[in-house]
Amino acid sequence: MKALLISRDGQLYSEIASQGAARVPPLHLAGTRASLRDALDRVESDNLQLLIIDASDSEQLEAGLLERLGRQYPSAQLMLLTDHHQPDLLITAMRAGVREVLQLPLVHRAFHEAMDRIASAAGVSLMRDGKVLAFIACKGGSGATFISTNFGYALATLAAKKVLLIDLHGQFGDAALYVSDQKPSMTLSDVCAQIARVDAPFLDSCLVHVTPGFGILAAADDPAHAKDAKPEHIDTILRVARQHYDYVLLDVGRQIDAVSLRALDITETIYPVLQLALPDIRDARRLLDIFRSLGYVLDHIRLIVNRYEKGGKLRLQDLHAALGCEVMHTFPNDYIAVTDSVNQGVPVLQLSRSSAAARSLAEMVELVTARRVQESKGLLDRLFGGSA
Repeated sequence: MKALLISRDGQLYSEIASQGAARVPPLHLAGTRASLRDALDRVESDNLQLLIIDASDSEQLEAGLLERLGRQYPSAQLMLLTDHHQPDLLITAMRAGVREVLQLPLVHRAFHEAMDRIASAAGVSLMRDGKVLAFIACKGGSGATFISTNFGYALATLAAKKVLLIDLHGQFGDAALYVSDQKPSMTLSDVCAQIARVDAPFLDSCLVHVTPGFGILAAADDPAHAKDAKPEHIDTILRVARQHYDYVLLDVGRQIDAVSLRALDITETIYPVLQLALPDIRDARRLLDIFRSLGYVLDHIRLIVNRYEKGGKLRLQDLHAALGCEVMHTFPNDYIAVTDSVNQGVPVLQLSRSSAAARSLAEMVELVTARRVQESKGLLDRLFGGSA
C-alpha cells in the first residue's frame, strides 16, 4: 500500500515509515508534503491508496483544501492525525471524506488497527489471520511450558499448521530446550532491540526451527535483558506473526506485567494450566480474579488439568464448582514418557508416539482445530496408524 504524508514533522515521518515497514504487506511512504497547498501544487505521480494528514498545524484544517485533495486523489483514503480534539475539526474531516482520525503523539496500536480497517476497505489482503493462544501456569511446576511446546509441535506435525511459539518468560525462559537442542541465535530481547527491522523474513531468521513448520522465539538468556521488551514491541511482533502463521502460541509463565498483559489482550483463548491440588486451585482462582478485573470474557478461558489421574479425592466437577470455568482438556500423569522427553529435549510425539501423553496431545489438536477423528485421515489415525 502506497501513502503520502502531509506534515512538516520529520520525526513523525520516520515513525510512520518504521511502523509501515513492519506491516504485511508493508505501507510504503511514496513521499511527503509540507502542507495541503503543497500537496495540491505538487501532485504525486504514484497510484496512492492513502493520504495521511498531520492536522496539528491549523493551516491543515481548511475544509476546502481537504475536499480538493480528496478529489485530486479519488482512489485514496484519508487519515487525519491531530494533537487536539475539536468538534469543528471532526465535522470538517467527515465532510471531506476522512475515514480515520488518530490522536498525536501517535499510538502505534491505534495506528495499526486503523491501517487494518483501511486495508480491508481497500481490498488489500492481510494474508493469514493466525490465532493467538496463550498458556499460563497457575502455579510453578504445573507443566505449562511442556504442554505449550509439545502442543506446538503436534499442531505442526499432525495438523500441518504453521506454528510460532513465543517464550514470554521474563526470567529463565527455557521453552526451546523442551523440544530442541539448538542454541538460539536470537532472543525476544534481541528482536525488540531491532524492532524497526521486524518483518516475516527477519522474524523467521531469529527462531529455533524445531521443524519446518514450527519455530520458537526464545526468551532472553539474561534476565537483565527481559526489560528490553516493551508492550508496543509485542504489538509489532504479534501483528507480523499473525499474518504469517496459522497459530501463535504464547508461553506466558506466571508473571502478569505490562508485556504479558498486552499479549493477553490480543489472545483469542487463554489456557491456564494447573494440577488437581488445593494450592493450584487457590492460585487458579486468584488468576481468574485478575482476568475478571481486566474484563476478560471467561468463555475465552479454558482450563487444562495436567498430570490428571482418575479416582482422586478431588474431581473435575469440584474444580469447575470452585472456579466457575470450563475444563477444556486433561493430560494424563505419564511420568516416564514426559520425563524422557524433557531430559532429551525431544518432543514426546517424536520420542514416544504410543504414549498416553502423545495421544492426549493429538486429542487436544483435534479440539483446537475442530478436526474430528471420524475424518478419512483423522489425527489419531495419523499418529497411531503405523504403530504395531
